[in-house]
Amino acid sequence: MAMPTPEERAGEAYAEAAAEAVQTAVMAYRLVKAIMDAVRRQQQKRAGKEDELQDAEKAAAEASEEVKKFLPDDISAALLEGADWPQLAQQLMALKRAGVDLETMLPRVAEITVMVRDQVAANAERVAREGTEEWAKALRETLPAGPVREAILSSPAWPEMAKTMATLNERGVDVRAILASAHEEGVGVDQAVAKVLSAAEVPTTSRDATLSYGPLTTGLDIPKDLDLGDRERALRQLSIAPTENQRFARMVREAMPGAEREADLLVSARQWPLVAARMADMESKGQSVAEHLARLSKDTAWQEGPQSQVGRRLVQAVNDALRKPSTGSGPKVNTAAARSTSPSVGPTKAAKGAAPTTPGVAAHREAGPAPKSGKIR
Repeated sequence: MAMPTPEERAGEAYAEAAAEAVQTAVMAYRLVKAIMDAVRRQQQKRAGKEDELQDAEKAAAEASEEVKKFLPDDISAALLEGADWPQLAQQLMALKRAGVDLETMLPRVAEITVMVRDQVAANAERVAREGTEEWAKALRETLPAGPVREAILSSPAWPEMAKTMATLNERGVDVRAILASAHEEGVGVDQAVAKVLSAAEVPTTSRDATLSYGPLTTGLDIPKDLDLGDRERALRQLSIAPTENQRFARMVREAMPGAEREADLLVSARQWPLVAARMADMESKGQSVAEHLARLSKDTAWQEGPQSQVGRRLVQAVNDALRKPSTGSGPKVNTAAARSTSPSVGPTKAAKGAAPTTPGVAAHREAGPAPKSGKIR
């Protein structure tokens, strides 16, 4: 058997790289699709009107025409040949029946897949794999609080989504750029499904979001429908992973030696998710949470007062400890100026200005004009 020539080996390497790029683009399509379907399911579930999926064979036949029409030939071919195509087709048709305009949505998804395909073809550098907690942090840093972010974290498919994000990241893809683009599509799905379900066009700010406005939420990304009555959901809304929440609770207990009972009252307090969100925000900015928590054992004013209210006093004390600037040789911070320029989402804007006309979307996240439909190569 003749040895392949250098030209033939180069051709094979190119073909393998091209195939990997296409498969990665298909993976990105699945990720965006999973996010959109998670939003659709949650919106319909809240209204008690979740649809049954269409017959897989019939859905595959209908969806294949839509995919071939708008996605590049190499990506659409790989997608249709995948073993999970019938399930993807069912989800696509479910979005269409829920009120999503596929002729507007699919060209934008095509742009995402093409971007991924080209990034992989140009960059084969691999990076270390990250777990779901790292990607929960990426969501908090990339997506604003709202229905899309919560839908992702509460979806049964979240572990698989995080795995996909890690794989895309390993292949040199800018995952945060994909998430930002997918967020716009997810918002579109949320609005389209809400319209079909005759949901209110402007969501009412929840009582928890309204009452939390102030020192507890200054500078934090708080959703308008914050629900502190449901601890698990509140942590999801604030993008706090279970392991991250456990770590923050442990840090509080370690900062209050001999006062473990009081520390447990703090962690069990209704406002604890907001305290955890403050800690996560500080860590994302490179600030030492432990250093600030150490103040709780030095300033014990929270011990004074009725025992029945110690949890409430501790919430205020720990929030003050976390927000107070560190003592050091660095330049002093003008807190008044910082607050005046600090971005605050949710209750801050809801209390001071009119509600946005678009449900669940920050002003800077509103989608622009839909691109013209057609294949993108």
